[in-house]
Amino acid sequence: MGHTASSTPQEPIGSGYGAASTAAEVIDGIDLTGKVAIVTGGHSGIGLETTRVLRAAGAQVVVPVRYPERAAEALAGVPGAEIERLDLADPASVDAFAERFLDSGRPLHILVNSAGIMAVPLARDARGYESHFATNHLGHFQLAVRLWPALLAAGGAGGARVVAVSAAAHRLSPVFFDDPRFERREYHPMLGYGQSKTANILFARELDRLGTEHGIRGFSLHPGAIIGTNLSTYASQDALRAMGLIDADGNAVIDPYAGKKTVQQGASTSVWCAVSPQLAGLGGVYCLDNNIAVVAEPNPDTLDPQRHGSSGVPAPTGVAPHAADPEAATHLWTLSEHLTTAKLP
Repeated sequence: MGHTASSTPQEPIGSGYGAASTAAEVIDGIDLTGKVAIVTGGHSGIGLETTRVLRAAGAQVVVPVRYPERAAEALAGVPGAEIERLDLADPASVDAFAERFLDSGRPLHILVNSAGIMAVPLARDARGYESHFATNHLGHFQLAVRLWPALLAAGGAGGARVVAVSAAAHRLSPVFFDDPRFERREYHPMLGYGQSKTANILFARELDRLGTEHGIRGFSLHPGAIIGTNLSTYASQDALRAMGLIDADGNAVIDPYAGKKTVQQGASTSVWCAVSPQLAGLGGVYCLDNNIAVVAEPNPDTLDPQRHGSSGVPAPTGVAPHAADPEAATHLWTLSEHLTTAKLP
């Protein structure tokens, strides 16, 4: 008897893996022949490693990207990865990609929402939506909803999983339902990013609630801090040094038990959420270091961007209470339907 979505406790299950485990280790022995996966951002950073190990395990992997030519170069070492065009901040592009995939008639067993932007200056999409929220959350929300028929096809035949790559920075900000677009409050890049990462967690939770009866489960996770990925574009060397992510010579500091990981370690929790049989019958939870995370103590500095600046991501001790709230998850789903006009069939 599987758990219902609401009954999966937000507490560790003793997976046998940890902070230093790699994506190759957590997928070892799992055969994905006949399975179909989509990995957004699957051509760079932890997304590329996710694509590589899913493909090596036998899955068909589709990588939707904004710049297919650049992706082709990055994916040259991953034979058989399929590259498609997708701009998460452009609703028409999301619809077009989803339609092409649905037209292929394939079920979708694994959707990994790995693409994202971090700590960028204030920008808005064509609809006027703040760019972190539009790209990191709304684009992925619309994608999952449009691909629902393909997820249903896989869910009915053994199970589908949707994996939202969040971050410890979700602790910096809840979703401000009265002003998600920063129209009436001061914008700070890390608050914009933090709000979107909370949205990723709430999205996975509500998707799991809605999808459980159809064999579709949702998970979210913090991958760790990984230097050298596109996400650190807007972080200065001084900020990275202040965070302890690079040393005096500019080299990445690797200390997985302090959350500072290699790309191979960083991709592991995404892959564990996507394929681990240990999570069968579970869902709606936020994961960390290849395990279900605990609920963290509320962070008293959450809403003080001055204290955090561009560098102050709180320690990844668990999921913040504001991101583990089922009512907020349902509220966000309704808001997202309204903002994207995407609704489940």
